[in-house]
Amino acid sequence: MIVGLDHIGIAVNKIETALPIYEKFLGLKLKTLKTSKQHGIRVALLAAGDTSIELLEPLNTESPISKFLEKRGQGVHHLAFKVSSLEQMLQQLKNEGLVLIDEKPRRGIESGMIAFLHPRSTGNVLIELCEH
Repeated sequence: MIVGLDHIGIAVNKIETALPIYEKFLGLKLKTLKTSKQHGIRVALLAAGDTSIELLEPLNTESPISKFLEKRGQGVHHLAFKVSSLEQMLQQLKNEGLVLIDEKPRRGIESGMIAFLHPRSTGNVLIELCEH
């Protein structure tokens, strides 16, 4: 069951260029800045009330974010929803015919588990499910 919006992922060319928009102009506070070589990205998490904005910068040309930027340019990359039971939710969605990118939950950038749903079965929106 979905229990809320966790974060909105935004693909950016350079975090340092995008940060002032969110910090200076919108007044959001930077919670953390992390690098994940495993995922091929740098991530800036900004507090936005009960949710977060996740700025995603590719570390290399093989990163999924790099490929996204090449095709679509900077902008909204994904919506991430908090769920109460990730494995149960994945099984339910699979049974209902949705295409899963991740058949099994995997460790996310933060300490929780995540899984992605394929955009071709979600109206061309990449959806991430998170369990903290």
